[in-house]
Amino acid sequence: MKPYYHFLLILVICPLLAHTQFGIKAGLNFAKVTKASNINGKNSTGFHAGVFLAPKTEGVIGYRSELIYSRQGYDFKSGTTTGSVDLDYLLLPQLMEINITKVFTVQVGGQMAFLLNAKADSTKTSTGNAQVDKLVDLMNRFDYGAAGGIEIHPYKGILFGARMNISFGNLFKDPASLASRPNFFPAVDAKNNVVQLFVGYKF
Repeated sequence: MKPYYHFLLILVICPLLAHTQFGIKAGLNFAKVTKASNINGKNSTGFHAGVFLAPKTEGVIGYRSELIYSRQGYDFKSGTTTGSVDLDYLLLPQLMEINITKVFTVQVGGQMAFLLNAKADSTKTSTGNAQVDKLVDLMNRFDYGAAGGIEIHPYKGILFGARMNISFGNLFKDPASLASRPNFFPAVDAKNNVVQLFVGYKF
């Protein structure tokens, strides 16, 4: 890149950064999957942490982009086998913020997610089927859905919030090709649902 291109890039980026707020956040996940009655699916507690960027605004409408690491999943019981499925996602929420007051904000938007890792822990550590034991290969790596919640800003940059993430993509690939169905499989079209409670700081 030629030197004057660097100069032009700095002229464009610096004003944008000057009008953008950076923040950090972390909290708890209360996750489950839909259509999991056949495995007695239960809620699972996890955590999330990440960063966000939000253009400064004095008006009613604002925007937020986030990059979040999220540990979620579900607990299951199938016959005499009990256990949990842990899912590690990288979330990219894109949200519109509606500033009801100076301290209370409603957020709504869409979210993309990429599955980083998946693991099933149970009283039976191996199924004898290498394809099933490598759980991440049985799952859709890309997910998408809607996100919405509220955020409270009580003092300076401190924030508290709650959010609901609803996935539209199927959690698992079609297991019809498997010789035996794993005992932690819900319905083929099962989807992630996650409630997040978090705290953070906007700089």
